[in-house]
Amino acid sequence: LGLKDCIIVGGMDMVAQALELSRKPHVVIATPGRLADHLRSSNTFSLRKIKFLVLDEADRLLEQGCTDFTKDLEVILGAVPATRQTLLFSATLTDTLNELKSLAMNKPFFWESQAEVRTVDELVQRYLLVPEKVKDAYLVHLIQTFQDEHEDWSIIIFTSTCKNCQILNMMLKKFNFPSVALHSMMKQKQRFAALAKFKSSVFKILIATDVAARGLDIPTVQVVINHNTPGLPKIYIHRVGRTARAGRHGLAITLVTQYDIHLVHAIEEQIKTKLQEFSVEERAVLSILTQVNVARRECEIKLEATDFDEKKEINKRKQMILEGKDPDLEAKRKAELAKIKRKNKQFRERVQQTLQEKKQLQLKRKLQKKARRQQRRVAEEEK
Repeated sequence: LGLKDCIIVGGMDMVAQALELSRKPHVVIATPGRLADHLRSSNTFSLRKIKFLVLDEADRLLEQGCTDFTKDLEVILGAVPATRQTLLFSATLTDTLNELKSLAMNKPFFWESQAEVRTVDELVQRYLLVPEKVKDAYLVHLIQTFQDEHEDWSIIIFTSTCKNCQILNMMLKKFNFPSVALHSMMKQKQRFAALAKFKSSVFKILIATDVAARGLDIPTVQVVINHNTPGLPKIYIHRVGRTARAGRHGLAITLVTQYDIHLVHAIEEQIKTKLQEFSVEERAVLSILTQVNVARRECEIKLEATDFDEKKEINKRKQMILEGKDPDLEAKRKAELAKIKRKNKQFRERVQQTLQEKKQLQLKRKLQKKARRQQRRVAEEEK
């Protein structure tokens, strides 16, 4: 078609990106934060001739959670013309998207897939019920089993936090598994490098947070393992959607602890499918339990020495500054809120204690009255 395009994402050189934008590409593929940064800091390009605005993963972009794109989207929407076509794509229909549909000035075209099952038929979905403290041993056993039986298989392991992602990667390397990590604490260049190594099968195992649950199209992934049970069914759908793509078969295994049963029920209700139990050899897991626990602890100590948590805090402060917030003021507000919560908790505890004491006193008096009545009855009978 001869179309010129440019990619505008964080972690890359802004000057080079600004130069690409000034060349008036036909298509701009961007993350909201970085595109908004260019609009705020540069006047070398304009979006006034934009004909189409596409929001992919619209549910994620419009939800107000730990990553709020509202301000960035406001900047972008203010820079594009009012006479444009806006297209929103989402794998899950949220309340926010429904509200947008009702607020639209012109009647929007709306299409929703009527398929009852939210996951494809080619995907085999299993769960493995494990005690919380031995979850890592089961994970290592699963990977070892897949590596022994299918050496060419690619595996994605999803976990809940950046820290846990890093620890699991370090731990699996101790067992000589070809693994690489992908999480938001990594620089953009490191993320690209990790993905390139996984896609090219240099590394067969990718350990990732939900930063990789959306948008990644790696057709050759055979297995997805959920190291933690997702808190929301839609997160589960996005995670397991990394396998069984384009008509291929895939396997998804979720490690479920004794505290996650209700989450599994919510997932099953959403996807209209009952997860089947995945069987493993318990003796084999027990034989590596101590070794795995020791390896994890060593990795935790090693990671603590790198000030990983401190780096995360620095990144949070940078993000707040970019959003126009004062980190120190936010910390002060947070401390004050925590203080108020503590006081409220103490007040509730005092009230409960007072009520309990009153109940005990009433019960004591009641028992004393009953005892006195019995004594009088006995005395009368003796007379």
